[in-house]
Amino acid sequence: MMFVRIMHGLRRFTCGTGRFSRVWPLTPALSSQGRGGRSVVFASIAILLFVLMANTATAQAIDPLPFRDHAEELRFQHLTTELRCLVCQDEDLADSNADFARDLRHKVFELMQQGESDDQIKQYLVDRYSDFVLYDPPVNRRTWLLWFGPLLMLLAGGMVVVYTIRKRARAGTPAAPTENGDDW
Repeated sequence: MMFVRIMHGLRRFTCGTGRFSRVWPLTPALSSQGRGGRSVVFASIAILLFVLMANTATAQAIDPLPFRDHAEELRFQHLTTELRCLVCQDEDLADSNADFARDLRHKVFELMQQGESDDQIKQYLVDRYSDFVLYDPPVNRRTWLLWFGPLLMLLAGGMVVVYTIRKRARAGTPAAPTENGDDW
């Protein structure tokens, strides 16, 4: 209804009002001003308003939860920043807008209301979604490669560089050409 009122007011603004206004065409008409005249302006503004209103319709509101006190709210915020959104994978539960993250936030809140501790809530989520739900997973046999894999890759890369330098030194070729003849 609001959109119809805006469009009606916009039509009156772009096409004029009163007894001397011309009839508002639904299709662009040829005039001395070129193709379309005011109806093209009206259509352009109408499309722009429609796009802007469609974007605002998709905006999501904050989902407030009824905390007992400020300490409980801080505990909830701290706990949801330690948990990963399984849909986004690079955001925590507190910052994610995914529907699944919202459901997990509600589950965390529900478990907090039942009197569960932070460790019990984390264990509940780990039992269902594995260690991946934690931003700081524990070091165990399943996460060993996650923790030490980057260091192993760095060491392997360093060994390749050292091997290549030593091989070139034995062959007598320089590591990089010093003069190729192309002077700028």
